[in-house]
Amino acid sequence: MTSEAAVSGGSAAKALRRKRLALFLLCFGPPFLYLICFMILPYGNVFQYSFWKKELYTVAAEFNWENYARVWTNPLYRTVLFNSLEVAAIVTVCANLVGYPLAYFLAFVARKHRTLLYFLVIAPLWTSFLLRVFVWKLILGVDGIINGVLIYIGLIDEPMSIIIYNRFSVCLTLVYIFIPFVALPVYAALEKIPREYVEASMDLGAGRWRTFVRVILPLSIPGVIAGSIFTFCLSFGDFVTPTLLGGPSGIMIGNIIIGQFGAAFDWPFGSALAVVILLVVLAMIALAAAAEPRAKARIA
Repeated sequence: MTSEAAVSGGSAAKALRRKRLALFLLCFGPPFLYLICFMILPYGNVFQYSFWKKELYTVAAEFNWENYARVWTNPLYRTVLFNSLEVAAIVTVCANLVGYPLAYFLAFVARKHRTLLYFLVIAPLWTSFLLRVFVWKLILGVDGIINGVLIYIGLIDEPMSIIIYNRFSVCLTLVYIFIPFVALPVYAALEKIPREYVEASMDLGAGRWRTFVRVILPLSIPGVIAGSIFTFCLSFGDFVTPTLLGGPSGIMIGNIIIGQFGAAFDWPFGSALAVVILLVVLAMIALAAAAEPRAKARIA
């Protein structure tokens, strides 16, 4: 009787383990499969190519560090890399300067028309990225809206060419595109702030500015960090905007990578540049992950 109970108990335990395994695979199998097929394998392939060598119009599977050395020893690629970092930093700062007040207005000021304003913030995300960039090309162009208005009111006699095909036009367009990526996370963080905290600060004698600096701003730091990471990483690797609006002074690392995989047919070097971008993005995410607990500790 005891042996039969043991066998029955063992069978039940095995059935329970199989059931748990099947449930685990059903729940987490598709995400793991997606991660392997569309992230790990492609990135692994790019990482492998970055150590290979180009020979005429073929790629030789010979391990070497020359591709990574070219990134730092060649002044052209080094300059473009730092230019991309600078543009991404400028866009991130400017997008925060515009996106944070917009999110604050939605969370604390706008009441009756909050839903409408929120819709207007996210509406540009429903249109094509390429279309939004091309619209700014029409606005900033020699025959664009800005030059047309300035000529009409008499401020200039001929169209200005300094507002397009340079770093300014790239940064301006990217700031416009990524403002929602900052405003939405910050708005979500501001919405989570208990209004009792703000009321208690005001009741204790703190003014609006002091309440904002000591209460609202620290509690919204996680949203600021999330929006900044989105903006920096996406603008750092962008190649569409520099292609349409950049010109010689606005070229970025994404354009170099496209050229290496295209006309130059130098896949190993293009892969090395892609790995460099990936490392920069991972470094920024790591910095953000380290900064957020410190921000929360200051709040506590």
